[in-house]
Amino acid sequence: METDFLHVERIATRSRIHDWTIRPHAHPDQHQLLLLTAGAADVRIEADVWRAAPLALVVVPAMAVHAFTFEPESDGFVVTAARDFLQRASSGDPDLAGILARGRCLTGPTLAAHAPRECFEALEREFVWSARARRTAILAHVQRLLVALSRLGGAGAKPANPSRDVELVRRFREVVESCFRSAPGLEALAAELGVTPSRLNRACRAVASRSAMAILHERIMIEAKRGLIYTGMRVSEVARSVGFEDPAYFSRFFAARAGRSPREFRQSILGAGDAPPASPASAPRGRTGF
Repeated sequence: METDFLHVERIATRSRIHDWTIRPHAHPDQHQLLLLTAGAADVRIEADVWRAAPLALVVVPAMAVHAFTFEPESDGFVVTAARDFLQRASSGDPDLAGILARGRCLTGPTLAAHAPRECFEALEREFVWSARARRTAILAHVQRLLVALSRLGGAGAKPANPSRDVELVRRFREVVESCFRSAPGLEALAAELGVTPSRLNRACRAVASRSAMAILHERIMIEAKRGLIYTGMRVSEVARSVGFEDPAYFSRFFAARAGRSPREFRQSILGAGDAPPASPASAPRGRTGF
């Protein structure tokens, strides 16, 4: 993939050589959009699991651990796009802000009405065809896909001050990504961005429909769930990995947001036992398949 651009390929092209199974992995700087047009697949994004059948549109956010098990001869399209490229594609339109921030699997008759297959087919043609204004054409088709996602229910609340709020929340997410393991407070996060806590909260509520601390806690929960699902760490080790010295406090924090204790969450995903049967801690960071 060009470093600031995107890559388009068919599902069958990559999945066939991996025996139709794409193992858990993550992309730190790329979002993915998959359109399943034939066959079926079990889709996992973090702790969420879906059974996808045509026509299905799957959204995989950057940094999200994901995996696919396709039925043989399944097909469709995979668009892997640099996060910076997609930010430029949605720049200036608050309705498009944050629509790729969470994993989803969209199905139903309304999906076809928004013409996502036509967009994917057009992107594929432009990607392999070195015609004039290729990058502009690809940008236009990507924007059509983002609009389709927005109209399918992916948009957040419209901020009162779009450009400033969206930019502030984008910077806030970057700060959260760099320091969420050290248990920062709201005052420290706001100071890092040069704003007051109330200003940061207003922007987060306008763009992401939740407070700044809720966004921070959401990131901690994502990492905690990864540790519980994809590594052999004990619950106390998972707690320390996300900034909690007291495992009991971590368990209360986790249960308040997941509705169950860390151990119960792990068992609900993996079955009986305190650790995954065989999954090294480094596995989610690898690059396998999409």
